[in-house]
Formats: sequence, structure tokens, C-alpha cells
Amino acid sequence: MDYNENPKEYYPPMHTAEHLLNGTMDKMFGRGRSFSAHIEKKKSKCDYHFDRDLTSAEIISIEEKINSLIDQDLPVKEDFLPRDEAEKVFNLTRLPEEAGDTLRVIRIGDYDQCLCSGTHLNSTKEIGGFKIISTSFENGVLRIRFKIMEPK
Repeated sequence: MDYNENPKEYYPPMHTAEHLLNGTMDKMFGRGRSFSAHIEKKKSKCDYHFDRDLTSAEIISIEEKINSLIDQDLPVKEDFLPRDEAEKVFNLTRLPEEAGDTLRVIRIGDYDQCLCSGTHLNSTKEIGGFKIISTSFENGVLRIRFKIMEPK
């Protein structure tokens, strides 16, 4: 199986929103992307290595940032990089062995880029809206549960 030619079949609006959440969490807190995610159509969750739960103000700030990015109608594009170039930019430790020598990069405008094998939208505007349902913190893991709303 070629990792780049058979994308994982995630629900594209939710999966694209996950990229925005990961990019926002990394930019706001400098802890990197989620180490575990469960992406579903109705609600999803991401787990981060963290030292506490989020404050109410931080949750509002994250939601506002992501909804602003959605409203900006940022293009979602895919590129391909040779592995040796990708390892200069990305952490390859979670990459499956079958990924091969050419890796797929998903870019959301100039805001976020990461290696990914999932399905995505063409634009952030297609997501609709983003809402954090709840957060919890236990044993060094911050879990963020979120949902998306249909576009207006």
C-alpha cells in the first residue's frame, strides 16, 4: 500500500478542523501537535502532552482563532516532499513504515502544514464553525473534545 495514494477516510470537515486545532495549540502553547486523535463526524477529540487543563479564557481564545481561520476561507492544498527534505521540517517519528520516500504535506493557507494521509476539504470556509465541547486534564494529558457546525 502506498501511504500517499490511499488517504485515510476521515470525515473531511472534522479532519480539516483538527488541523486548525493542532496548529493553534502549537502556536499558542508551543507543545506540538496532538499525540493521539479520534476523529468522528459528530464529535472528535485530541490529546496533548500538557501540564494542566485549559482556562475558560484560553478555550474562548482557541475557538475565536479557529473560527477566524475558517472565516478567512483559507485554501487547503496538498504537496509532496522527498523524505530527506521532509525530515528537515517535520517530526517523522510517528510516520508509519509504509510511508515511503515521498511524503504528503497538507497546507492550510500560510497557517498550518503537516504530514497527513487523511482526506480534507478544499477550503476552511467549508468547515462551518468550530466549538470546544469540553476539556480535561489527567496524568500529563490534556484532552480537548470538539465539534463542528454546518456552514451557513
